[in-house]
Amino acid sequence: MSKEGEITAHGKDGEATAPATAGILESTLASLDFDIEQLREKYRRERDKRIRPEGERQYVETQGKYARYEDFDPHAPTIVAREPIKSAVEILIIGSGWSGLMMGAHLKMAGFSDIRIVEKAADFGGTWYWNRYPGCQCDIESYCYLPLLEETGYIPSEKYAYAPEIFEHARRIGRHFRLYENAVFQTTVTHLKWEESQRRWLATTNRGDEIRARFVLHGPGPASHPKLPGIPGFDRFKGHTFHTSRWDYGYTGGDNRGNLTKLADKRVAIIGTGATALQCIPHLGAGAKHLYVFQRTPSTVDVRGNKPTDPDFAKTLKPGWQLERQKNFESIFFGADIEDLVNDSMTAAGKIMSAAYRESDPKRAAQLSELLDFKDMNNLRARVEREVKDPAVAELLKPWYRRFCKRPGFHDDYLATFNRPNVTLIDTSGSHGVERITENGVVANGVEYPVDCIVYSTGFEISTGWEKRIRVPIQGVGGKSLYEKWNRAAVSLHGYATHGFPNWFYVGLGQGAFSLNFTVVLEGQVRHLAYILAQARARGVTRIEVAPEAEKAWTELCKRTSGYDIELQKNCTPGYFNSEGKPGEGHSVVAEAYSLGVLSFENLLREWRERGGLQGLQMTAEPGRE
Repeated sequence: MSKEGEITAHGKDGEATAPATAGILESTLASLDFDIEQLREKYRRERDKRIRPEGERQYVETQGKYARYEDFDPHAPTIVAREPIKSAVEILIIGSGWSGLMMGAHLKMAGFSDIRIVEKAADFGGTWYWNRYPGCQCDIESYCYLPLLEETGYIPSEKYAYAPEIFEHARRIGRHFRLYENAVFQTTVTHLKWEESQRRWLATTNRGDEIRARFVLHGPGPASHPKLPGIPGFDRFKGHTFHTSRWDYGYTGGDNRGNLTKLADKRVAIIGTGATALQCIPHLGAGAKHLYVFQRTPSTVDVRGNKPTDPDFAKTLKPGWQLERQKNFESIFFGADIEDLVNDSMTAAGKIMSAAYRESDPKRAAQLSELLDFKDMNNLRARVEREVKDPAVAELLKPWYRRFCKRPGFHDDYLATFNRPNVTLIDTSGSHGVERITENGVVANGVEYPVDCIVYSTGFEISTGWEKRIRVPIQGVGGKSLYEKWNRAAVSLHGYATHGFPNWFYVGLGQGAFSLNFTVVLEGQVRHLAYILAQARARGVTRIEVAPEAEKAWTELCKRTSGYDIELQKNCTPGYFNSEGKPGEGHSVVAEAYSLGVLSFENLLREWRERGGLQGLQMTAEPGRE
């Protein structure tokens, strides 16, 4: 097993160390069976049909009159009464998705006990508490994705676990590390204010709580706030509506495995065809009297190939197996010539994407990357033709863009759903999306489709502004707002802390590393923050603040080494990776990240810890120990 943070495919400064691939470009060119310029032009035309001038502004926040799409909790509709809390704690964790749970677990392992977790939902789990729509499962294999498997002694039952099992694992973490003991559920932090005289943060909540905390760890998660399409007439519809992250089984019947029996006499519309829709549309198609799928951009749909965990596989696992497997996954995406332990459609796509890393000449690398992606996407489009019987429908389901312009999709039943006589695909690319909502249905391409129910599968506030993503007003030194400072982009040290906001630490996607496997990003962050807080405790430190020059240097490093290609993203179909077709204008989680990979990032943090000086942090001890 590799050492913590060891770089497999890239050196410290991002230089490729994998073997050269002389001849691959030439052999790829020689074997082409398509016209490159014609395909490029096809991609451009398809992109242009989908770009909207509003960019990210085409979506509506789930606040005000739309708050019910987020505030409604179908799993715990009753708020449990309690008295307001007036207390002081050493550490306050906001959010109990993977970010909060992993932070709590690592702090407990480091010996901290005075921890309070505040969570909006009625239990732990974050997005896996809310997302229980039919067919919901992880798209990164469970053995890599579910955190703290070794620590909790659990082996997932399937290669890609379904939502109920993932939610139960979140609860398992909570029980194992005794995080329930001081957790507060059904509670939303409404304001955070730094009190310099006390060297504490004051957190107020919607339940009248006042919690003063020495340190605040904020883990809102990238998929914590649903977003809605700003379609004219949105409020006019008189039928039933809900967002997929608040699935209403009371209306549909069934459960995560389907059996939506209450829809047998219902006409249903679903708006959106991203990763969530791939999973729930087959069940809607099987249950509804008629299903109308409104698509602006088709997803890539590769083979899923889920299977139960082999008991013999579990017996072979040795201590350290999960970290090794996670690092193997990350290495594949950076061109490492190693055995693929995960060996699925996701890593197969990663090998295609990363093959160009082995080309030393940037122009040849870019050319090879494009050609290999063209061939890969041609294969996916051929799969659509094989699976969908109606050639006209198949043509509409073909994705015309680079595979990693959007998060890759995988499913074994999605495409075949469009062979059902009760399923109708409505492609809206020619009109840039659904035109309007009426009292009785959905209008697209000039045609009204009467329906009884509209399901919004329109994603989350992943790449919109920081204030929309975090939602909590945060006032640092002198009352300055975090969102004023991060108006254009995040500035920080290592992605977790920013000058002017002492003792506040952000856990999630930002100026840290980026990966398709979110939990491996968190693992490095929370291990690092647990170290910093342990050092603060040992030194009697009560105030930690990033030095301005340190965050400036880190921000410049992120920009200097950025792998975010603005021109390539401009050529991509709109999505949250490129701020809905306007790269550079929004807050893309990819654009702001440290882009040399998780392994390089963890290696950098490990070297920082080994130096022992806590460089870049201004540490102030409590009075009397300064």
